[in-house]
Amino acid sequence: QVQLVESGGGLVQAGGSLKLSCAVSGRTVRTSIMAWFRQAPGKERELVARINWNGVTYHRDSVKGRFFISRDNAKNMVSLQMNSLKPEDTATYYCASTTGGSYDAWGQGTQVTVSS
Repeated sequence: QVQLVESGGGLVQAGGSLKLSCAVSGRTVRTSIMAWFRQAPGKERELVARINWNGVTYHRDSVKGRFFISRDNAKNMVSLQMNSLKPEDTATYYCASTTGGSYDAWGQGTQVTVSS
């Protein structure tokens, strides 16, 4: 059974930083596609960042240059470093995983609130 557990959310002022972490069990991050999604109240869930098997990353345009996804193969974890946070980044952030096709494993989510 694959389990993803996020941590690191919280309340921060605009311009601040947070680092989200996702501890993975039952699946190896090195051979999986790992991603961070977010969902704000009243909005659809959106892909924030993704890291592929070969380490190639994707970041949505609105977070490019501010957010950085990375993985630690030894700890089997994925992180999202978020800098220069804006109020519009406020959302529940979810870690997700797939070995191909749709994302089939999700964490419980962690709240990020950015005050202006």
